Amino acid sequence: MCGIAGWVASGPAIPPADTLGEMLGAIAHRGPDGSGAVLIECRATPHEVALGHRRLAIIDPEGAPQPMRHTAAGLTLVFNGEIYNFRELRRTLELAGLRCERDSDTEVLLRAYELWGHDVVHRLRGMFAFAVWDERDESLFLARDRFGEKPLFIATRGDSLFFASEIKALLCVPGVQASVDLDAVRSYFAYRYVPGPATLFTGVRKLPPATTLVWRRGVAVQRRYWVAPDRAAHDGARPPSADVVGEFGRRLTEAVELTMVSDVPFGAFLSGGLDSSVIVALMSRLGGKVKTFTAGFADGTSELPYAAAVAREFGTDHREIVVSHADVAARLKSLVAKRDAPVSEPSDVAIHLLATAAARSVKMVLTGEGSDELFGGYPKHVAERFAPAVLWLPASVRRLFEPLVRALPYRFRRLKTAAASFRVGDRRERYVRWFGALEGADLTRLTALGAARHDWDAPPFDAEPGASALRQALYFDQTSWLPDNLLERGDRMTMAASIEARVPYLDHELARFVSGLPDRWRVRGLTGKRILRAAAAELLPRSIIERPKVGFRVPVDEWFRGPLREFLQDHLRGRDSLTRGYYHGAALDALVDEHLTGRQNHDKLLWMLLNLEIWHRQYVPRTRATAAPLQQVA
Repeated sequence: MCGIAGWVASGPAIPPADTLGEMLGAIAHRGPDGSGAVLIECRATPHEVALGHRRLAIIDPEGAPQPMRHTAAGLTLVFNGEIYNFRELRRTLELAGLRCERDSDTEVLLRAYELWGHDVVHRLRGMFAFAVWDERDESLFLARDRFGEKPLFIATRGDSLFFASEIKALLCVPGVQASVDLDAVRSYFAYRYVPGPATLFTGVRKLPPATTLVWRRGVAVQRRYWVAPDRAAHDGARPPSADVVGEFGRRLTEAVELTMVSDVPFGAFLSGGLDSSVIVALMSRLGGKVKTFTAGFADGTSELPYAAAVAREFGTDHREIVVSHADVAARLKSLVAKRDAPVSEPSDVAIHLLATAAARSVKMVLTGEGSDELFGGYPKHVAERFAPAVLWLPASVRRLFEPLVRALPYRFRRLKTAAASFRVGDRRERYVRWFGALEGADLTRLTALGAARHDWDAPPFDAEPGASALRQALYFDQTSWLPDNLLERGDRMTMAASIEARVPYLDHELARFVSGLPDRWRVRGLTGKRILRAAAAELLPRSIIERPKVGFRVPVDEWFRGPLREFLQDHLRGRDSLTRGYYHGAALDALVDEHLTGRQNHDKLLWMLLNLEIWHRQYVPRTRATAAPLQQVA
């Protein structure tokens, strides 16, 4: 796990000599164990190539410095991530006559590129973002892993290209546009995060997951090399094996074993829920005593007792932390700066604090992220099957229930979310609504920005015609919600503490197997993640498998009415607010007052608005701030 940065630039776009050092300094938290940089002059064109690297040493900690050069082949590599199957690839390379000197996934990746070129991405099993400068044709090759576990951001100026693991490094480059992208703000209101390839900055975009980019002589070409298998209409009418559960268990065990490859101490984040408990159970079988870490909240629903029970079951070295409202107030601004974006989920603060605690004894952790998106674990995966029946009712009938549902108290939040989503007939708009905060008329009532624009012909909305409702919803989750929110926050919150997080459930071979099963192996009746539950029966006590999902709930609603009340109002209603001009003032005040008086719970929406304001204060220069930032950034 590391951080990378660099460019291929010409003429006035070539940054000053100290820029690469500044870029690496901005992401030093991603790699506190070392750094390296190299400058290369092109022969055929007047371009300069810069490659820089910050290292967090996990595999071959004493060796494998980067940038790594293979002079004879004319290749230079900077790499962020882990190639879990690197030892298998090394044997293949040696059979082809390419010898590796070290037990290093970095060297294996470099030699694998030498042998397979751009097709190397198809051979890799892991999480990665890397850049290779190929002197043979003077091209720069960028690649990102299939699900988007590792980040890579890019910016362009004319025929020049700049890249980095985090946006803050790109903002060190003179000329990179750092103004606010209003289209991205609209999307943020609709999704609660900014879907790729956009960012909140006009001049910076994400390289999408499962995508490569080749720059050659001023021309950059992107190619998508892999598609999440749930895009296909096939619903796995015939299981690939008579022993479906056994085969799944073997494949999941293999994925966990691969992600445990490490030359330094590691552990696991343990919530006490099904997903992380299965990971810890398999780690215990494969590697003995496991270090586990869990977080709870001082004033809200806590899973600490469940996590402690799992830790006792498997005899782990277990540690707990408790997060309070004071931690949120103290850390939120710095974490927005770490993410270069609003902290979209309150639980992100807990993840960072958990990573900080874990970093005192380990350098890598396994997590249960991705299970819901792969196996169908959200209530919407059950509810989407009923959408056609609900939408069949006349609109006049559905409208009768809307005010009744909207007036229900917070404990009926899932019903309220479902009712709001089922108002939307277009399934693609509905996917946005399930996890979103504002859409359509709600957005118009609150803001002066207008509705978000969606490209329905591009991922994550282009599941094949005929795909089941479950597969369509999962494909959206796997190509938007997962990479642009959950994985992005997981990377930033852990790397801000200089610790690596690995996600066994997102092994692409495991995803392919599960996608080939009939839908009933994921969602059956009102129960999701059926295949995982079946496999867990051999690993976990029934009390863990069958207990209701609590989730990583932070009591933000109570905090906003209590200890964080002034903090919230100062940011949204104060004289220094940079975003108040986005909203109709009366509508914003009514929203805040409804929450503070307890008439309604708007915690998700208010959290989103609060974080957008904090982000503006971090990145919009004070000299340009006005009471109506619409004029400033339009």
